[in-house]
Amino acid sequence: MKRIVLLVATNLAIMLVLGIVSTLTGAHRFFAGSGLDLGTLLLFALIMGFGGAFISLLMSKTIAKWSTGAHVIDTPGNSTEFWLIETVRRFADKAGLPMPEVAIYEGEPNAFATGASRGSSLVAVSTGLLQSMTREEAEAVIAHEVAHIANGDMVTLTLIQGVVNTFVIFIARVVGWLVDSFLRRGSSEDSGPGIGYTITVIVCDIVFGILASIIVMYFSRQREFRADAGAAQLMGTPRPMMAALRRLGGIDSGDLPKNIATAGITDRPGWMALFSSHPPIAERIAALENAR
Repeated sequence: MKRIVLLVATNLAIMLVLGIVSTLTGAHRFFAGSGLDLGTLLLFALIMGFGGAFISLLMSKTIAKWSTGAHVIDTPGNSTEFWLIETVRRFADKAGLPMPEVAIYEGEPNAFATGASRGSSLVAVSTGLLQSMTREEAEAVIAHEVAHIANGDMVTLTLIQGVVNTFVIFIARVVGWLVDSFLRRGSSEDSGPGIGYTITVIVCDIVFGILASIIVMYFSRQREFRADAGAAQLMGTPRPMMAALRRLGGIDSGDLPKNIATAGITDRPGWMALFSSHPPIAERIAALENAR
């Protein structure tokens, strides 16, 4: 019910663009004679990897508003908006957070939180969620999103994304150099990358980037358990969060736009579960039950 796929998808797009541009324009910097300068490559991978992750983090709130059409509530226009702002404020105060921006967007039951830091965050709730849930259940969902902010999940996931980005960039270019060296064996040219390097790196950036997202999604699923527990703590009992999860499991969650869509409301079967940002609802309810 939030924003992890936004971070991953934006990061993957940024890394793909940066990777292609750097490969086409600056790959020669990693070559020393006929070998590969691993030190320079590692430094480049660190800068690119963490740079891409933090760029996507800084863009996350703006893209979230744009992609969902979320309307930030500056002045409440009705009782529902007033209740929503006051609910977010109450949980933010209880969690020791600055007041996040609060937004509503049109759509099926869903919600998300995003932002580059605890002091620059956004909690957005869909009209479908407000209409289909009891106030107590909706409060639990809001508490869950506030708990994500309090836990610093966006920054944590960004750091994890930066690490896997670094490995993707580094390994892709090592593989590219090996393939290029194999294709050009016996060639009179003794330095610089060839077309084999360029094509291999672009393909590896895409494939390894997708595989790396499995790692990020694993950590995302662990963060969901923590956010559920945080919601239970903010609510004073796990019962409302469990009720909200049960209701979400029994209704059509709909889809957010592709770059912010999450898999948290419905379970993904088989190997697709590896790409899910949320654990199965049954596991989340069980975890809350066991913590009682």
